[in-house]
Amino acid sequence: MAFFQWHRPSTVEEVHNLLSQYGSMAKLIAGGTALVLMMKQKLVQPEHLVSLARVDSFKGINVSDGCLHIGALTTHREVETSKFVKEKAPLLSEAFRHVATLRVREMATIGGGLVHADPAEDTPPALMALDASVSLTSSGAERIVKVDEFFEDYYTSVIDDEEVLTDVIIPIPSGETKFGFKKFLPRTADDYGTAIVAVALKLDPFGKATFIRIALGAAGSVPLRAYKAEKLLEGELITPELIKEAAHSIKSEIDPIEDVRGSVKYKREMAAVFTERAIEQAITR
Repeated sequence: MAFFQWHRPSTVEEVHNLLSQYGSMAKLIAGGTALVLMMKQKLVQPEHLVSLARVDSFKGINVSDGCLHIGALTTHREVETSKFVKEKAPLLSEAFRHVATLRVREMATIGGGLVHADPAEDTPPALMALDASVSLTSSGAERIVKVDEFFEDYYTSVIDDEEVLTDVIIPIPSGETKFGFKKFLPRTADDYGTAIVAVALKLDPFGKATFIRIALGAAGSVPLRAYKAEKLLEGELITPELIKEAAHSIKSEIDPIEDVRGSVKYKREMAAVFTERAIEQAITR
């Protein structure tokens, strides 16, 4: 790795000052599970590393104004095991449980994972299915961005050089909301998925979908919402035939790449299969 200068601020203001001073020459580091690897591979070579480890305001999980607020430095393991999360948004607990290995989950942070913007991450689809947003702050300014509008391209998000992702905000689902999460792993348990699908839905007493969100990972250059499939299901009586039709429509909505986990055709097929299974899982819960 190239030489860099190490900074350890303890307040949000200090973080913003460092980013204002160094701009694109600086990188924030949280758990470091992705950034350190990229630095070793010389894909990223910052002149300044700004550690967030001492910024306590970026840590913790709480409930406020009908939303779960998860600090950006909260680890995947903390989200996975949180009683608040299990009670209020069990889909998140399940999604975070599938990330890599326990060792990685103990270090990797929710904010770091989002900013890394890897389209094959397990957790963004679950956040998107829950209509989650992120808080991005800079000196004297804050903006709230929906997670399904946060990603731009491979490893690229809308966050600016002088912004910090401080908080993930999840509206607490109503009690009748049902969830499904499926990850297809053709290789080892700690590998990226060939297909990742998260579903959140509500049904009226007659079995019609009054609310539906379907989001996928490992399906293109960004995690994405399956709007076509959602439109087919919303307001309709959910039958096995309609689920199959909606799942089949996924194939035309995604743009996966060919790699060691499968061909483009294979990944489209698996995305459809596991979308169907995730919807069925949600309905039967």
